[in-house]
Amino acid sequence: MIIGVPKEIKNSEYRVGLTETNVGSLVEKGHKVLIQKGAGEGCQIFDEAYKKVGAHLVDTLSEVYKNSDMIVKVKEPLVEEYDLFKENQILFTFLHLAAESKLTDVLCSKKVKAVAYETIENEDGELPLLKPMSQVAGRVGLQNGIYYLQKHNGGKGVLAGGISGVKPAHIVILGGGMAGIHAAMMAVGLEAKVTILDISEDKLKSLDQFFGGKVSMLLSNKESLSSIVKEADLLIGSVLLKGEKAPKLVTEKMIQTMSKDSVVVDISIDQGGCIETARPTSHEKPTYKVHDVIHYCVPNIPSSVSRTSTYALTNVSYPYVLEIAEQNLEVAIKNNLGLSKGLNTYGGHVTYLPVSKALNKEYKSFQDVGFL
Repeated sequence: MIIGVPKEIKNSEYRVGLTETNVGSLVEKGHKVLIQKGAGEGCQIFDEAYKKVGAHLVDTLSEVYKNSDMIVKVKEPLVEEYDLFKENQILFTFLHLAAESKLTDVLCSKKVKAVAYETIENEDGELPLLKPMSQVAGRVGLQNGIYYLQKHNGGKGVLAGGISGVKPAHIVILGGGMAGIHAAMMAVGLEAKVTILDISEDKLKSLDQFFGGKVSMLLSNKESLSSIVKEADLLIGSVLLKGEKAPKLVTEKMIQTMSKDSVVVDISIDQGGCIETARPTSHEKPTYKVHDVIHYCVPNIPSSVSRTSTYALTNVSYPYVLEIAEQNLEVAIKNNLGLSKGLNTYGGHVTYLPVSKALNKEYKSFQDVGFL
């Protein structure tokens, strides 16, 4: 199979779809890998490293798409890439289609076989490719929230852990998933006051044991949210519904109750955001204010630590790349039910139910499209 790795063109996206080790392994197994020149520079993997392991370096984005059976990248394609797709081409990347109606239309019209990292499941129903990026996003999201709490960065001038005789910052985390847990771990390490909200009592009990009573647990509902949001110095939204658009749980009215120069970090923004006042920003212009509250809503948070994130992601994504390359997508999916959950579009149809519901588009099962 010919596998293409383009250079990411999303604003301040420095990760790359395959490392030099991954490429070397594919080449050894008889596959051809096309790397766009400069694709790995943002994470300190230079062209020479790819060339040494047998990659073919190409100059342009269009060359990668034109000559590849499968495209392996990190973030969802942008408008500049839409016309480059080929019919029956495999696209393997983060897609978040529930918040991307236009991209979904393009993938269907071009009959692209689109496999989304974020909806692949393992035997336990977990999301193995999303997990490491959620861990990174939770940690970096917390770090950046603390950064913007500092007065010279526009915040209220609160030290996360306080100091003797002065209370610490109150960090409120909405969602007890992987991103929320890792944000809380960092916050506890800084000796901040931390509260986690979740809709699952079992999850909260488990987290209470995990944190040994160092974090307050609160069952999430409209009343508890309204009460706790106004107390937050830093509010972190990390709500995840598998493959679905994030629900708007924190209303603008709630944001209005927060004290001046508080900070909001919406980690869920790549799925539409769980905070009503959130809108996507970028690493170049990461923040804005609404009702005197700083909003940090960067969709590709892990890119800020691009080398760590690239290796963390490819550690778990590469086995699937190899599986598809060795068996072809159809056979690989027949043999791997978890991988089948990643197939979002196929043969011109939406093949992932949560995406079809979110975008109000017709859903076709594998059986409906004659896949299995």
